[in-house]
Amino acid sequence: MPEQFEFGGEIVWRPNKDYLENARLTAFLKEHKLSDFDELMKRSTEDVSWFTEAVLNFLDIQFYEPYEKVVDLSKGIAWPEWCVGGRMNIIHNCLDKYIGTPTENKPAFIWEGEEGVTKTVSYGELYRQVNQAANALRSLGIGKGDAIGLYMPMTPEIIVATLSIAKIGGIILPLFSGYGVSAVVNRLTDADAKALFTADGFFRRGKPVAMKPIADEAAKRVTTLKHMIVLNRAGIEIEMKEGRDVWWHELIPLQPEEAETEKTNAEDRIMVIYTSGTTGRPKGAVHTHCGFPVKSAQDMAFGTDVRAGQIIYWMTDMGWMMGPWLVFGALILGAAFFMYDGAPDFPGPDRLWDMVERHKITTLGISPTLIRAMIAHGEEPFRKHDLNSMRFFASTGEPWNPDPWMWLFDKVGEGKRPIINYSGGTEIS
Repeated sequence: MPEQFEFGGEIVWRPNKDYLENARLTAFLKEHKLSDFDELMKRSTEDVSWFTEAVLNFLDIQFYEPYEKVVDLSKGIAWPEWCVGGRMNIIHNCLDKYIGTPTENKPAFIWEGEEGVTKTVSYGELYRQVNQAANALRSLGIGKGDAIGLYMPMTPEIIVATLSIAKIGGIILPLFSGYGVSAVVNRLTDADAKALFTADGFFRRGKPVAMKPIADEAAKRVTTLKHMIVLNRAGIEIEMKEGRDVWWHELIPLQPEEAETEKTNAEDRIMVIYTSGTTGRPKGAVHTHCGFPVKSAQDMAFGTDVRAGQIIYWMTDMGWMMGPWLVFGALILGAAFFMYDGAPDFPGPDRLWDMVERHKITTLGISPTLIRAMIAHGEEPFRKHDLNSMRFFASTGEPWNPDPWMWLFDKVGEGKRPIINYSGGTEIS
């Protein structure tokens, strides 16, 4: 085997026999009698229909009505139509199908707030809460094809809101929690948003940061926006506009815990998520029920080997594509994800490693920028904690340079935890 990476540099980690034999990718290769990864690459690129259907089956993606054709390329390779004639809703594959199975009582996600509050939500609890939120949206006259904005901190409620929009056949419109008025207006207007989930504010480094005033100012300039559902997160005094605004706690928990899942077409829109705008005005990338969520689960399974019983944490906001990626991928796989609403180095530089230890996180998605900042604090913050639950690091969104990469791999990872470099993009994931 080569000692040097083909693009330069020494190979510092190789999977051991146990990992290779038990990896989810290995199971996929064996299922299809493929000898190695090179053969998979060759067959998957030469026969896209075979590969797509094989992945759908491997991930147990269920349809209400089966598709007639995996992909139709009659309009050209740039305009494929997937799962032609199929009817499905990804929420069935995230939640509905687990009800009445052992997964119903297992954790779907674990949340921790900066102030130290934690909450674990099971698949069954999440299913019922999503149903309540779906009923609430429908009671406001919101339904299939309507775009609903998400301008909230990383709380349990943003997960419920995200999934409830998809459940009714609506279009998820994620917005960074740190956006100002203009950024919120541009995206809500572009998508003709009818409603907005928001919050009074959130905490950063122990101090409340207001969100609702920004949402209020934006709403004045978005003529299609008729409803605002507001979470009381930070206890900030805010104005509520009669006839438009309603408190989360006064609407959603009062709804029935059963709701019908909209039987959408496989290619119906599920989300419009915007690029960063670094090359001109932000561009809305349109994703479908059988597209982005399935690809999230595929990449999570094959790229980071996540499976039921494991906990993945990617440090992200829902406004970045890694937020929806984390949610859809983990739930489709029957795994659990962790989410944190706060600064990763507050109240001390070991906050991240403390959470990894306490919540037994198995896969940690982290940025090179954060690692560069952590190096300044030395090794003491992570050496205070037992990190044995962790199998992998993962990273995306920016390139590494050698020093922080090796520091994370050698010091924190002890030379035995690989760093999975995940490459994608808002529009292609």
